[in-house]
Amino acid sequence: MDKQTTAAFILIGIVLVVWLYLNAPEPQPPLPAVTDSSKVVDSVQQAEQLEQEIEKPEPAPPVATPETDTFASSNKEEKIITIENDLVKLELTSKGARIRKYYLKEFNTWYYRNIKDTTNFYDTHVQLINTFNGGDLNLVFVTTEGQLVNTANLDFKPEFDDWYFRVAGSDSVMFSYSYKVDSTSVLKKNFVFYGDRYSSKLEVEMINMNSVISGMRYDLEWSNGINFVEENSVDEANYSYASAYSGGEMLIINAPTDGEKEEKSIRGEVDWIGVRNKYFAVIIAPDRPYAEGGARFEATGTTKDKYGTREYYDASLNVPFKQLNYQRDDFEVYIGPMKYDLLKSYGKNYEAFYDFGSFFGMKFITRPISEYILLPLFQFLHMFIPNYGFVIIVFSIIIKILLYPLTKQSYKSMKRMQQLQPKIAELKKKYEGDQQKIQKETMNLYRDYGINPAGGCLPMVLQMPILFALFTFFNVTIQIRHEPFIFWITNLSSPDYLFTLPFKIPIVGTDKITGLAPLLGITMFIQQTMSVKDVRKYI
Repeated sequence: MDKQTTAAFILIGIVLVVWLYLNAPEPQPPLPAVTDSSKVVDSVQQAEQLEQEIEKPEPAPPVATPETDTFASSNKEEKIITIENDLVKLELTSKGARIRKYYLKEFNTWYYRNIKDTTNFYDTHVQLINTFNGGDLNLVFVTTEGQLVNTANLDFKPEFDDWYFRVAGSDSVMFSYSYKVDSTSVLKKNFVFYGDRYSSKLEVEMINMNSVISGMRYDLEWSNGINFVEENSVDEANYSYASAYSGGEMLIINAPTDGEKEEKSIRGEVDWIGVRNKYFAVIIAPDRPYAEGGARFEATGTTKDKYGTREYYDASLNVPFKQLNYQRDDFEVYIGPMKYDLLKSYGKNYEAFYDFGSFFGMKFITRPISEYILLPLFQFLHMFIPNYGFVIIVFSIIIKILLYPLTKQSYKSMKRMQQLQPKIAELKKKYEGDQQKIQKETMNLYRDYGINPAGGCLPMVLQMPILFALFTFFNVTIQIRHEPFIFWITNLSSPDYLFTLPFKIPIVGTDKITGLAPLLGITMFIQQTMSVKDVRKYI
């Protein structure tokens, strides 16, 4: 192997290491060390307490509006009902007629394995509603008296007496809440839950509210994003954002830097709005998009030493108010995992919310590769291989085989270029001092031997979008969340930290030591050695 080839491999290795370092999530501070089983439970309680203590950055002072008894908050005890279907267990509350908690049966918390009593459903399963910082699915409007009303703290009357209800399979059930404004004006929210779906239906009924609501719209608002459910808050925040799907395109709203706030509004027909984190999402879609509608978003980012990075998103759907004696608007509300096939099954372009990553900002390159090649192949392999770790290994081998023609072509071009090196050296010696002549004769040499000077690099460049797509694909695939592999590798979706050093490693800037990182270096060395042998076969 000549010096140019060696330099090329070294350069590729440096670029790969730097790129992995820049894209690697920042490690989170570990929970306090525990020495016995009782302290393990304490550490889990501390983790839960962290989530409850996290406060949203102080909101701007409310706009001064006339106070009335009609929409005044009260201290009435909220009435809670628990509803369970095949996929979730949730709580509805009369305070604001909204979802209070939302547990996913299929997905465990990140500290699940540290819990002593794993039979406690509420301690072990992911809960997506940010209960500490406010509500969800609230109605916001301005009254004829100029009062800005948010229904989050209004006491709705439940029109049922149940405290627990179970629905399964293809069955559905409705729960209705009403808020009486005066003797004739009533605001109603009806929830319809299905036995086998993550989605539900929300019906908003307004009876004689035309004498109460001012203006030509009201907002259906989802407040404070999604609950923080991953151990690595930085990694979770990196994949968190709000979005609106309108006109066949997605508008993405990302929280700015620490302490800042960003607001965006759009006008016109909106198919749906959504808020997501790394693995879960909330999507709200009107049954019939409104041509005169719109959406509004507010994003806030914050970083705290104790709690890590947090991002908060408020997403509002603007709904036209027709000033009628009776108006009913229906919405589909999806609260669940970011599974591509599941999102696509709704037939409303929810799958556009699934982020396959991008190649230097060009999603139109990596998305088709992931959507139509990587994801189907990954799902196909899992049909025969239950362990996702081995699926990834077989998956990588198949990708390597598929890319081999490009690699082989690159090696052939390198070999032919090397064969011409003596002739090029002769030209340089013959026309020494005449750079223009050297370039002309060199190009004639390439032409005579049928060699493309970029032939060695072009096949490598063509592989890059596939490799980028592969890297981002495994970063967002919920199927490998908390999935074990072998030995010490118990979670394929996060680094396999073995221990923490008492100091940070220079340049790299981390104090975490993993087991797979050294293995990566060894395999890269072996791969480079094998590549050199492949090159020599053609020399």
